[in-house]
Formats: sequence, structure tokens, C-alpha cells
Amino acid sequence: MSDTPEAEVLPPSLRFLKWLVIVLTLTMIGGVITVVALIVTRMPTAFVAATPSLPERITLPDGTHPTAVTFGTGWVAVVTNDERIMIYRQDGTLRQEVRLTP
Repeated sequence: MSDTPEAEVLPPSLRFLKWLVIVLTLTMIGGVITVVALIVTRMPTAFVAATPSLPERITLPDGTHPTAVTFGTGWVAVVTNDERIMIYRQDGTLRQEVRLTP
């Protein structure tokens, strides 16, 4: 008598199911790699954050302090503590001033 157990053979339907799972796994891995490769090659600049460019100097009126700043294409807006929005050009000169009314 031998102490080694005999190798069990899977039924044909389970062997087929096993191969289907292996093929599905390989297909999914290939699909994920393809999608990631397409995203990286088709949109290379989408992952680079565009940093706003600030003017060298912005001069606010005396006695005012900035409470919020936002950026646009070619302009910078500063909201001051006396309820004004000061819009500056890219060179730091005042472009427009908007008073906020309560």
C-alpha cells in the first residue's frame, strides 16, 4: 500500500469552468492595461495642474485687506474687507472695481 494520495481529476465541466475563469481574468487584465495606456497617451496634459501666474505686485487701496483671491485668464480678482472686488490685469494694474451692495 502506498501512503501518497491519488491525484483527483476534476470533472470535465469544472475543468472547462476553470479555463473560462482564467481566460476572463487575462482578458480583464489586458482591458485594464489598455484603458490605462489610452488614458495616459491620449490625455497627457490632463494630469498636469495648471498653476496660475501671479503679477509681480498688486497694490490695494489704503486700509483694505484681501479676503479672497481668484484667477482667470489674464486677470486676478481680489475681494477686499470693505466689500469691493478689485480686478487686476496680468501686469498688476487695476482693470475694474466692483462694489458689493448688501
